[in-house]
Amino acid sequence: MSKFKIITLGALIASSFSAVHAADGPWSLGAAALVTPNLYKGDQDRVYPVPMIGYEGDSFYLRGLTAGYYLWNDQTDKLSITAYYSPLFFRAKDSDRHDMRQLNNRYATLMAGLSYAHYTQYGFLRTVLAGDTLDNSNGITWDTAWLYRYTTDRLTLTPGIGITWSSENQNEYYYGVSKNESARSGMSSYDPNDSWAPYVELSVNYKLTDNWNVFGMGRYVRLADEVTSSPMVDKEWTGILMTGITYSF
Repeated sequence: MSKFKIITLGALIASSFSAVHAADGPWSLGAAALVTPNLYKGDQDRVYPVPMIGYEGDSFYLRGLTAGYYLWNDQTDKLSITAYYSPLFFRAKDSDRHDMRQLNNRYATLMAGLSYAHYTQYGFLRTVLAGDTLDNSNGITWDTAWLYRYTTDRLTLTPGIGITWSSENQNEYYYGVSKNESARSGMSSYDPNDSWAPYVELSVNYKLTDNWNVFGMGRYVRLADEVTSSPMVDKEWTGILMTGITYSF
């Protein structure tokens, strides 16, 4: 069957590392399990193992699937060049639907761009603008959110609300159906425009000891009409639920 992991995984892993590293050492190692619904027709929801490897330095950071180099880094503002692996893909031969098996594959890619965070007493802004670097979709995405971090002795809660913009190229590659694909599969051809998708998220981190942390996070995404109108897609929403454990040193 086809596999699908949405692009927001990178942002969620980065968020979890930020919470874990708030008061711990620069390095962390751990593991997590990710559950996400599949947007494409003819597939099932999936559970994926996710390695959690992190480093937080004054100039460089590594947060699972994301890495970055700071251009500006102080208590209030953090601007960085960032790159992350986007594991969104579709493998036609694995689908359990005949029409979906006639489509072209869609491949995962490496996204790169700029990341910025601004911290205030009322919460913080997180925004990432990135584009495909491997000539797969040649798409661009912009993710921006406002979050508030609440911390007690051992518990950290970080709720947030945000929105993701996807360019026309991004949507066309992952959700469009070309005329050739339409002729082979019997699906209607489809050429989407750019789109906006709002979401809410929540990250939870609990310190078991000075070094060990358990965490959980989730995001609910309301899919844009440009995505739900695709003949490849049969859902109105998507999301992510992930939980795991890390050791910081």
